[in-house]
Amino acid sequence: MLRAAATLLLASALTGGASAQLVECRGGQRPTEVAQLLFGRNIGNRFAVSESAWSRFVDREIIPRFPDGLTIFDATGRWQDRAANRIAREPSKIVEIALPGTPEDIVRLNEIVEAYKSRFKQQSVGLIVRPACVSF
Repeated sequence: MLRAAATLLLASALTGGASAQLVECRGGQRPTEVAQLLFGRNIGNRFAVSESAWSRFVDREIIPRFPDGLTIFDATGRWQDRAANRIAREPSKIVEIALPGTPEDIVRLNEIVEAYKSRFKQQSVGLIVRPACVSF
């Protein structure tokens, strides 16, 4: 019985979100979660998401959902294209957001993912959420 209770406590600590993080923040930082969204810019084998189309997407879909700010990086994505038996490469964007810590954070992130997939005919958008310590 004691072992079962300990297992349940550990499982809830590992899956509980920002309030159950396993990080200790120091120096005036506060615990939160940070999201990274990974956006490919090709459609099929051709470059299709221009800088202006990307900028409009950010202004219409991301900023309204996370108005406190974000950071955007240019990147190059690589993965194993099993159908063509080669390493595929494509220009990409990474968006990093220090999440506000509301229950709607994941819903908003998923809305952004679905909007990008739909608008730019993408198979997937990467989404990483991890615990972090932040200060501004």
